[in-house]
Formats: sequence, C-alpha cells, structure tokens
Amino acid sequence: MDEAEGVDGGQGQKAALEISAAGDTHIGPRAHNEDVVMLRPDLNLFIVADGAGGQNAGNVASTIAVTTITHFFEETFDTARNQPAFDDLGLSTSARRLATAIQRANSAVIEVAKTSKHYRGMGTTVVAAFFEPPRNVLHIGHVGDSRCYRMRNGHFELLTKDHTLVNDVLSLKPDMPDAQLAKLPRNVITRALGMSATVRVGIRSWELAAGDVFMLASDGLTDVVAGDEMLGALNRGESPEAQAQGLLDLAEGRSKDNVAALVIGCKGERKERSMWSLNAPSLSPPSGGSGGDSDYPEIMVVGQNEESQPELLVVPQVNLDSDIFHVVQDLTKPESSPVPPPPPVPDIKTE
Repeated sequence: MDEAEGVDGGQGQKAALEISAAGDTHIGPRAHNEDVVMLRPDLNLFIVADGAGGQNAGNVASTIAVTTITHFFEETFDTARNQPAFDDLGLSTSARRLATAIQRANSAVIEVAKTSKHYRGMGTTVVAAFFEPPRNVLHIGHVGDSRCYRMRNGHFELLTKDHTLVNDVLSLKPDMPDAQLAKLPRNVITRALGMSATVRVGIRSWELAAGDVFMLASDGLTDVVAGDEMLGALNRGESPEAQAQGLLDLAEGRSKDNVAALVIGCKGERKERSMWSLNAPSLSPPSGGSGGDSDYPEIMVVGQNEESQPELLVVPQVNLDSDIFHVVQDLTKPESSPVPPPPPVPDIKTE
C-alpha cells in the first residue's frame, strides 16, 4: 500500500489544507495486472489508469500514461508556479495544464504502440487529481470509465461521467425506451488514451473543504461494489491507507478484473457525517451472459481515418459484435453516410 502526504504548494491568501493519500491495486483473477496507481504528493498529483488491449500490453499503456503525465508535471513545475490562476480567456491554467498532460500521455501511448506489433491496439483509461493548495481547488481530468468520487459530510457523490456507449447513447437519445437501452452493453467505453491522435479529456474543478475525501478507482472496483458499500468503507477507515485497503477488500472475490483504489483526504476539522449516498451508481453487466470479458470490447472509438472516412476502432478487435456495430451505425451517422461494415478480423500470431 502506497501512502503519501502532500505539500502546501506555494503562497496563497487562505491556509492550504493538508493532503494525505494512499492507494494500491489488486490483480484479481486476471493473469496480468493492467491497473496502475501513481501518488506524487510533491507534485500534488494522484493518478489511476486501467489498461487494455494489445498482446498483454494493457499494463504497458497504463504505465506509459501515468509516467508521461507525471513527467509533464515535473517539467512544468517551475513555470506553473509563476503563472496566474486564470489566463486571459478566464480559463484555469492548472486545469489546462492537467488536460495537456493527459493529451501528452495519449500521444506517448500511440507512439510506443507503433514500435511493436505486440503493443498494437493497446489503450488505457485514466483519472487524475491535481490539487492547488493555495486556492484549495481540486482539478479532475479523466478519459474512459475510471472514476472519481467525493465524500463530503457523509454525502457520497460521483464527480466524473463515464465515457461509455450507454452514456453517449443517452446524450444523443435521452428518450430512448428503457427496454432498448437495457440491450446495450454497459462495459464498453468510447474514449481511451492510445486510440486516436486526439482525445477529448473530461476536466472539472472543485473547491475543497476540510474533511473532504476523494476516491479514484478503476471499473474493477466500481462495477462490483455498490455506492453505499464504498461510503461505508470510507467512513470506517481512520486513514487513507485503511480506507483504500477496505475498498480493495470489498472487491476481492467479486471482481473479474484488476482493481485499483486511491483515497485522498483533506485534513482538517471533520464535520458530522450522515450515512447516505448521492449519484453513486454501481452498474452490473447485463444478465443472460452479456457483458462478460468474451462478449464485448473493452474500448470502442468511432472516428475518422486518414481518408476522412468513418472508422470503428475496437479493442480487443476479436470482440467486435455485429449488434454493437449496428447500434453505432444508427446513432452516429445519418442514413446518407452510413458507417462502413467492420473489416475482417485478422489472425494475430505471436512471434
């Protein structure tokens, strides 16, 4: 279990909260651990990444992502200290810094994937938390379905929105009948690092309060542990280390995936807690055999290739399902410009 405490990070008008954090991963029943946890309290930076794809190269993608983000924050540390909190457009310079770091990570994963056929098709989700202690502000950047939650005064709230097929469909067709929506696979994500030259990074900023607890986690945890259970583990733990271990213990034996949990506490006078959760869903795979590792791809991206033609990218490619293809075809392109049928899946041979 990794544990760390943050620094105050500079001067400000109000006293910076003291940050402490701990996190770890569990391999679960998988043969390889593709989840990565990174704690850099000296940079006020905390990251969880969940890799997938390639020939057992998901761990390579997730490691490259967290390493690239961390190196970018190291390289820009001095410059960032001298920047104003907001640029001329009124945008947070720290939020833009985090988004830039994640974009750099996306490029790094793509470049390494080009070096070997063993790495081809690898990708990773990421969720990163960056604190500005002088302003007591937290910036969250994420791509994919790795999540960030906040517990404040016992209220447990999901701060990120998964980049998934289900959420994308709901954004386009919020009135879709529940019966039709239930047929969609819930474990397909539509954004990931390493899948295209550019990626839309979800960025939000939050003001901190004494007693706040933040949790970063991979879907290996959030798919099998309900929100009230996670809240209970955070309430019972006396330290981020104990809280993170409690979360991993809850997922052990339930999850079919690697599990990652990282807990960040904002030390200060803790307010009275009530035991209830807000907007903290825990989605299970559909019944009847759907949603398993062998049924649906982990990552799916609809984009354009170099010839500006619609293209469907799937990781792992062998998991491309015709039903998913037709859903994407119906929802993303007009009838006059349909998404072309998927190419035949090539045989993948190891050297």
